[in-house]
Amino acid sequence: MPRTTLRSLPILALLALGACADPAAEHLGGFGDSVRGAALHAPFMLGDTALLAGQPARAARAAVQMEILAQGFGRNPLYSHDASISVQHATAQGRDEFRRAIGIAPDAPAELVIDTLRDAAAALDAGSPARAEAALSSPAYPAGAAATLARLNRLPYLPRVAEAAGAAWQEVRRRDGFGRRG
Repeated sequence: MPRTTLRSLPILALLALGACADPAAEHLGGFGDSVRGAALHAPFMLGDTALLAGQPARAARAAVQMEILAQGFGRNPLYSHDASISVQHATAQGRDEFRRAIGIAPDAPAELVIDTLRDAAAALDAGSPARAEAALSSPAYPAGAAATLARLNRLPYLPRVAEAAGAAWQEVRRRDGFGRRG
């Protein structure tokens, strides 16, 4: 293989990771682990949610990532048993802030929220806002599907979400052994 091609492989791999629409679903870069996939992409998807304004499908997928991180660090035995309290707190706070921002009921089951937001994002990608509204027609969205889509379309910067993204990324890096001296 030519030398220039070998040098470009890491760059192509990073571009492929960044292009991943739903890291937790596709496990790209997560080595088969949805929490790990979401955490590794968290700074890029959740670091500045205002960048998602005007992109409701991407905003819905970002909300999915936040749900997965909060659920993973809060309840998944692979993560919750030794994740720091600060990471668990940050991801729970980030999820709560995201839910308030787009109008998700605080007590809505995470699985329902994840499934409906993924369905809505897929419908928006397919050019079907009516299907997206149908996906969000659930008691989990008390303001209604149209209001939820409007909020996804004008997502502001969410500071607790940004903090959660950094905390989740750092926690996965710590588990991988990065940052250890020696």
